[in-house]
Amino acid sequence: MPEKLIMREKEAPVLHKKIARASFLVYLTIMGAVVARAQEAAPAIHPVPRAITASGGGDEAERGQTPVLQHRKSRYQLHSSDVLELSFPFTPEFNQAVTIQPDGYITLRGVESIKVDGKTIPELVDLLRSTYAKILHDPVINVELKDFEKPYFIVGGEVGHPGKFDLRGDTSVAQAVAIAGGLNASAKHSQILVFHRVPDGWMQVKKVNLKKMLKEANLEEDAQLQAGDFLFVPKNTFSKIERFIPTSSVGMYTNPVLH
Repeated sequence: MPEKLIMREKEAPVLHKKIARASFLVYLTIMGAVVARAQEAAPAIHPVPRAITASGGGDEAERGQTPVLQHRKSRYQLHSSDVLELSFPFTPEFNQAVTIQPDGYITLRGVESIKVDGKTIPELVDLLRSTYAKILHDPVINVELKDFEKPYFIVGGEVGHPGKFDLRGDTSVAQAVAIAGGLNASAKHSQILVFHRVPDGWMQVKKVNLKKMLKEANLEEDAQLQAGDFLFVPKNTFSKIERFIPTSSVGMYTNPVLH
């Protein structure tokens, strides 16, 4: 056999391997380009946070949203008609007793009036010190709450005994419904509304899916009430409601009977 033919037969397997390797590299290059183009064309999917708003009922709860729970053991927040006694140990001439006016302000001796509703006692002390620092050097001020409105909550709508109840210790939405006589047969307990007053004449609204919590025998997501909260159990579905509404608009939903 000619020597050239023998050399070609020996080189054939090597040549086949090189061709196969080159073909595989070309295949990887093409597939890489296809995958990159597909990724560029695919829409970005953003994860949905578990708690986006302060609502936890209806469709929102089914999509994984949960109500924003309130902190337990929170400090008392001042309201109108509360009576405060201010004492100045080193400047007793500024001692005074003040009553929070309906607009949330108190009138002070020697300085301008300040807005105090919604504040806790420690927050009020800090505010008083900064206010009196304009006329006193490093003032020391003690504040005592002499008289105040007892904490309460209101339940209205499709419950056995709608009305006003004392808020004694930690009380959740489920417990408040039970205190108010339980749910009526016509209650829409998947969309219970909790109205909480916030400054500047607005109310914060939360939706609580009590139906889902009872069905799953899990009350971990049960929201805690705060003093002055208004809980309303609707008969019809409120599928859409703003998180914040004017205080005057609450009357459009119900007019609870107080006792």
